[in-house]
Amino acid sequence: MRLLLSFCLFCATHGGVVKAAEVLRPRGVPLSKASFYDPTRDFHCLDGSGTIPFAYVNDDYCDCQDGSDEPGTSACPNGFFSCPNPGHIPLNIPSSRVNDGICDCCDASDEYASAANCVDTCRELGRAAREEAAKQRQEKMKGYELRKSMIEEGRKRKKEAEVKIEELKKKREEAEKVRSEKEEIKKIAEEPEKEALEHYNAIEAERKAQREAEQKAKDEAEAREAFAHLDNDGDGVLTVTELQSRQTFDTNRDGEVSEEEAKFYLKQEESMDLDTFISTGWQMMRPVYKYDRRMFIPPTQAIPSEGLEPPPMQLEEDTEVPGDEDTELEHLDPELDPEISRYINSRANWDLMSDEDDEEEEEEGAEEDFDLNEDAEDTQNEEEEPKYDEETQKLVDVANAARAEYDEADREVRDLVRELRSLEETQEKEYGPEEEFRVLEGNCYEYTDREYIYRLCPFDKAIQKPKAGHGETRLGQWGEWSGPETDRYSRMMYNNGQACWNGPTRSADVRLTCGTETKLMSVTEPNRCEYLFIMTTPAVCSKPEDASGDEGFEHSHIEL
Repeated sequence: MRLLLSFCLFCATHGGVVKAAEVLRPRGVPLSKASFYDPTRDFHCLDGSGTIPFAYVNDDYCDCQDGSDEPGTSACPNGFFSCPNPGHIPLNIPSSRVNDGICDCCDASDEYASAANCVDTCRELGRAAREEAAKQRQEKMKGYELRKSMIEEGRKRKKEAEVKIEELKKKREEAEKVRSEKEEIKKIAEEPEKEALEHYNAIEAERKAQREAEQKAKDEAEAREAFAHLDNDGDGVLTVTELQSRQTFDTNRDGEVSEEEAKFYLKQEESMDLDTFISTGWQMMRPVYKYDRRMFIPPTQAIPSEGLEPPPMQLEEDTEVPGDEDTELEHLDPELDPEISRYINSRANWDLMSDEDDEEEEEEGAEEDFDLNEDAEDTQNEEEEPKYDEETQKLVDVANAARAEYDEADREVRDLVRELRSLEETQEKEYGPEEEFRVLEGNCYEYTDREYIYRLCPFDKAIQKPKAGHGETRLGQWGEWSGPETDRYSRMMYNNGQACWNGPTRSADVRLTCGTETKLMSVTEPNRCEYLFIMTTPAVCSKPEDASGDEGFEHSHIEL
């Protein structure tokens, strides 16, 4: 008993004079549990597992299952030793660390029976901790003052938005009235215009129908002429044989028109009559037919081109062809020898093909000049010849002016409605219990790591973009406040971002901590496609509790 009391007195007086208000307790017992350790009564295990004489407390033998009878020794593996640490923060350590030769408590109370040369450093550590705590408290106080200004600004903006909404509603009502008036004026102006234009519309429709009829007749005449040209025997039916006689339809340019090529232009039929040719056949044959007609030159008019060699002539072995230096080709009679005739034709077609590009360029240039002149003349005629008579033109002008005024009035209404809807949506958002977060809307904050630039726009979106390259990835749109019930405004959730490849849609969880400025501190991806933003802002700073001297540490306790 005497030994136990000496332990108690040692624990109570260790490090200085006993304070009057301090309760004597066995070594390793925290102040909060001192009432359970009364030396005048038997000790009851804190887990209710048994009752032992008080002399068995701290006797280096574990009697209670929870180890509560050995708070000052290492006998129980599941027990805890409380470091008083006067001048600093008390600390709980596992009982296994008592007298293990390592200084765990800053007051060296855990190594009372070991050879460890522990020094009491609680005063120095406590002083440094108090200085740091004072600094943090000062920062929190500064953040709290900034939060109050954010609340004031947020409430001011909310009030301004409410006033603006009322003003816009009044303007919208007035604009809608003006639009209704302009619409009525427009209707009145369009009635006489409509009646006056019906006459001109009927004339224009008649002219259009006449032009279409003339064009149809022209196309039909052209088709009939082509049909007559292609119908070799004049029996009113085009056949495969007749098309095979025309090199025009040699699609693959192998020197002859096959039956398959001929049937292609006959819609896979053996023949085609005039009516079918006019309705469908001519549309298919027309391009190649007209091209062939434009390219064709009778053989007697062909003259070899200088500087170009025609394709080699294929002649029979016994056929003699005079050289260019002996005889001029245009003086030969093609009817005297078929091979000579084919040679002349080959020379003519070769010359024509060699000069074709130049001729086409000249023709296109002439056509463009002609088209430009024609357009200029048409424009001049349009300017010189008014479309309507003077009376009708006045009606059209009045109606056009009325329509323009109505369009302007309608545009103003739509602009007001859009602005009003935007403000109303803003007012529906939750900016904190005191509007402290409202000032964050409209701002964006960035954080850059080794690969990406992250941007968070509160109440709008969160995005990611590569430092090298273009484009951005939407991590989420503003969703809701997602903090716990006791601190709901400490977390913001952004959902429905771009979908990951073979994965879920991206999302961003923004956790807010107190700071003197609104700033992104870090961005990580703890799970695939789930991003964690850490952000400081004065909006979450609360008023720090008053603390001075050692009082702030006496109420603190750390467990390891």
